[in-house]
Amino acid sequence: MTRKPPTLRERQRLETRRLIQTQAMRLFLARGYDETTVNDVAEAARVSAMTVYRHFPTKEDLVLSDEYNAIIAERIAARPPHETLVQRIGRTFVEDIGLMVGGGSHERAAEGVRARLVVPGGKELLLARLKLVMATPALRARQWESQYAIQRTIVEALRGDPPDRDLEFQLWVASGACCAALRAALFRWAEENGRPDLTRLLEDALAIAFAGQFP
Repeated sequence: MTRKPPTLRERQRLETRRLIQTQAMRLFLARGYDETTVNDVAEAARVSAMTVYRHFPTKEDLVLSDEYNAIIAERIAARPPHETLVQRIGRTFVEDIGLMVGGGSHERAAEGVRARLVVPGGKELLLARLKLVMATPALRARQWESQYAIQRTIVEALRGDPPDRDLEFQLWVASGACCAALRAALFRWAEENGRPDLTRLLEDALAIAFAGQFP
């Protein structure tokens, strides 16, 4: 199913979210996560604290929250049906990571959704987010919730209506394993300060987890 173009109100909402999140990340990196308050973020973004909470209910959301889960699930559902579940999920992750870091052979293939998938700030913001997560216990704990949210969105998009219980179980397993490979690749990439090719790292992680199915 093709998503309708965003309305003016939706675009304004997205721009406000991006502004708030960008200012939050700037402050977290300059002052430290624990030392920065939501009021500090609101002041930097020139909005009220209530506006910040409307878009990001918790402080952790300022680092980890995004609105791409539904788009990613749609892209997985639209992949060729002859691919296995792990190929559909894993290859979509590889394409989207390529977009997030701003290049690679997958960018042209996914050009139609580029504007909706690129993370504000691209590679630099992604690297900053990962380093904050690795250094902050509260964010590491919250990351598990984010992974669960991604898995649930994928499962709900592919399990059918009425849900096929066996397929649903397979989807939870496949999405969980792909998310684990993605997390391992992201953390390795961040530990090496963003120097390696992230898409290649993810392909390697998927190949380790699913021998014979990747690339």
